[in-house]
Amino acid sequence: MKWSNQIGVFNGNVLVSKNNKILYNASFGFTDATKTNKLTTNYRFNIGSITKEFSAVALLQLQQQGKLKLTDKISKFIPELQKWANEVSIIDLLQYTSGIPNVKWAGIKNDKDIFDGLKLINSLDFKPGTNYDYNNNNIFLRHFIVERLTGMSYKTYVEKFIFKPCKMNFSIMTPFENVENIAKGFNNNLVSDKTDLPITGGIYLTTFDLLKWANCLHSKKIINKKSLYEIGQQFDLHETQSALGQAKFKGGNLIEHLHDGRSGNYEAILVSDIDEKFTIILLNNNFNGKVSEISDAITAILKDQR
Repeated sequence: MKWSNQIGVFNGNVLVSKNNKILYNASFGFTDATKTNKLTTNYRFNIGSITKEFSAVALLQLQQQGKLKLTDKISKFIPELQKWANEVSIIDLLQYTSGIPNVKWAGIKNDKDIFDGLKLINSLDFKPGTNYDYNNNNIFLRHFIVERLTGMSYKTYVEKFIFKPCKMNFSIMTPFENVENIAKGFNNNLVSDKTDLPITGGIYLTTFDLLKWANCLHSKKIINKKSLYEIGQQFDLHETQSALGQAKFKGGNLIEHLHDGRSGNYEAILVSDIDEKFTIILLNNNFNGKVSEISDAITAILKDQR
């Protein structure tokens, strides 16, 4: 890790846990582009696409409560959408097989703009369930369905029914203001990322809270075994992702969980081998595209393959 930082490919926090014990927990580099303040393990990072696990879990919690089925069509919950919503099921949103076109980001300033954009869609890019397109309209629809079913904001739901039971006390969701210990993204030219749009859903957390999330999920505390299996399924094409990123099961039991994420110059990776009982977490605020290689190297050490 010291070498990765010294050669300029890692600026962030790392945590390695094995057999429910933290083996390694360290910080490397700086909190922002000014390079004046050093990171500590208390800093929060944007976890990019790993965030998508939370909306999937929220929907499965609601299914366990009998409030929805994964085969339900989107129109059941959001009737003001056009006819395509009669064809798209919740499972399509989880597996990115909906055929819904991507967000047209030009002119998007808030959640309402995203919803208004969904209402303007008049046709799908392909028949739901027949192809794969990894895009954020699937995620925003998950949020809106949770809100319709629960009568509360998606942010409030996650804070109450995910963060709190998992004791993720330092996790926050966008939009937020004036929060301390936020690592700020920057590139190698020391240019800072733009400020987040006030859109619901981006999650900033510490390495320790991401470990709590993984443990909460893998121990079936937050959803049951059947639900965990359902959100770990992906469309049968090369290089597709499930709502958990890459998940491997044996006899219905989760044995491996790998998910990476990127947002601006933030990059994140969560690697869990449930059989070997280890978890590796890397959160970085200066993108260099190396977190997968670094996590592979740590995995080799843990498996004594170095």
